[in-house]
Amino acid sequence: MRKEMKYTIFKTKWGYFGILGNKRGPMKTCLPTAPEKVKSLLLKDLENAEYDKTSFGLLAEQVTAYFEGSYVNFSRDIPVKLNGFSEFAMAVLNVCRDITFGERMSYGQVAEKIGRPGAARAVGRVLARNPLPLVIPCHRVICSNGGLGGFSAFGGVTMKKKMLELERTVKSRKKN
Repeated sequence: MRKEMKYTIFKTKWGYFGILGNKRGPMKTCLPTAPEKVKSLLLKDLENAEYDKTSFGLLAEQVTAYFEGSYVNFSRDIPVKLNGFSEFAMAVLNVCRDITFGERMSYGQVAEKIGRPGAARAVGRVLARNPLPLVIPCHRVICSNGGLGGFSAFGGVTMKKKMLELERTVKSRKKN
């Protein structure tokens, strides 16, 4: 019997990145760190995933290019599989997915965009559960005062700051 869940872990310039999912699409990512830590975070509470280094090829190429400093907007052609999210949460994640490389949006702006002004804190709670950091670029959502806010993905606010700085540098280089 073939296992439906597959994962891959691959090296980037920032460390090892992991993707977990099935034939319908990626369901979870882990930002760069040591390979053992990526595997542990990806497979937490999961017993039946199979390693497959060829899984998620296009996405793996895009992730690798991103951490090498390339301008990458993760393709909407890559379907993502999100389970257990409310309609509100799905709306938040979809707005977030559309924030382009190097751009930022406040939690309040995301709330307004989905027709729920005043729900900035609720937006933050949804993004804290984002299972696909980088692919759904929640690191691009910041506080209205310009502060970074939180970041629950691996590496915390330090990683968020580093990713935003990478994008700022790449975008400014692209303009010149």
